[in-house]
Amino acid sequence: MNREVAQTIASEVQLFQTLDQKENFLFLIGALLARVISLKKASEIMQLEPSEFLKILDLMGIEFSYLSEEDIEIEKSW
Repeated sequence: MNREVAQTIASEVQLFQTLDQKENFLFLIGALLARVISLKKASEIMQLEPSEFLKILDLMGIEFSYLSEEDIEIEKSW
């Protein structure tokens, strides 16, 4: 992705002060949802408590679960 495009997108995130924080946050959301990193690690990078990171995701309408896809299917069948 073009750096200028990425910065334009990141600048729309109203949650953080600096462009670097905004870019990091967007990148971490992708990594978190792809299960490349843990919630704890994403929170650590953003210097937030995991509960704060989860709250931000919730406020943004982003569903995140600690459960694997298989675990979710098992719970749905109960």
